[in-house]
Amino acid sequence: MRSVVITGKLDLDVVDAPEPQPAAGQVRIRVDFVGICGSDLHYYFEGANGAFVVEEPLVPGHELSGRVDLDPRGVLAPGTPVTVHPARFGTPTKGTEGEPHLWPGGSYLGSASTRPHTQGAMSELLVVEADMVRVLPADLPVRRAVLAEPLAVALHAITRVGDITGSRVLVSGAGPIGLLTAAAARARGAEHVTVSDVLAEPLRRATGLGADAVVRISEQPLPDEAFDVVFECSGAAPAISAALAAVRRRGTVVQVGMVPNEPKPLNIAPLISKEVALLGVFRFHDEIDDAVRLLAQHPQIEAVITHVLPVDDAVRAFEIAKDSTASGKVVVELSAGR
Repeated sequence: MRSVVITGKLDLDVVDAPEPQPAAGQVRIRVDFVGICGSDLHYYFEGANGAFVVEEPLVPGHELSGRVDLDPRGVLAPGTPVTVHPARFGTPTKGTEGEPHLWPGGSYLGSASTRPHTQGAMSELLVVEADMVRVLPADLPVRRAVLAEPLAVALHAITRVGDITGSRVLVSGAGPIGLLTAAAARARGAEHVTVSDVLAEPLRRATGLGADAVVRISEQPLPDEAFDVVFECSGAAPAISAALAAVRRRGTVVQVGMVPNEPKPLNIAPLISKEVALLGVFRFHDEIDDAVRLLAQHPQIEAVITHVLPVDDAVRAFEIAKDSTASGKVVVELSAGR
């Protein structure tokens, strides 16, 4: 089978790999589509994602959809369309009961955080535990289902806030996660959704997905105290400071975008003077189930996908994905030519 393998900075190859065999309680998936995430880009372009360094060959990818190839239990028939929850959970700790995505000692597909690394989905065949598999409804195409994992992140961000019905929402950052967060906020009842970014091209995609307003912050400032909830999806320190200024008094800022594990200058005076709630978001728990339903109900969300390239063009796919002026979500297709 073909697999995409990263062995270090700017070192990526499509290789022939042995077919994995499922053990008891596992299912083998024939992967059709894998989305390229920010962590995948870091692994390829930098050889590391934050503190997690590629020290052995790593198959990237945790956003996937495909079809069942083999279920030794006989529960899922070959060809059943599916997506996958990419987490294996660790050990509960005090205060995290019922929140397994926060338990230490777990793993995530396509991650160098573990030794040995946890291999990802960018292979023609993937073996996962049966409880990680999510069967797709009949009205959800396999291609659109590749968005289930990143949409689940967006939905978890909203879960952290609670009911946003009737809220004025700002989404800071119009990359794929920002676009999906805007779509999720609209589906969860937000009254008005504004999307901000420094670039024009991502904002055009936000408008196409139904954002009520867009703000190009390189040309105009965000209004002060104008939003009930701000979902900060860029991870840029200036954007975090701007979010704290833009949210209303007693409003909520949700940090969705990942930030480097290092000190950064932030203006938190508005957080204090307005008694703003600042919430963190890390992956998700079970929101992937809601994501699957939402993708079936709202086919327009598929517009987040701007490029689908065959696996043999994986390097080019990563290069396109890095350029936010040219792309939204970039997807690698592993089923082409089968």
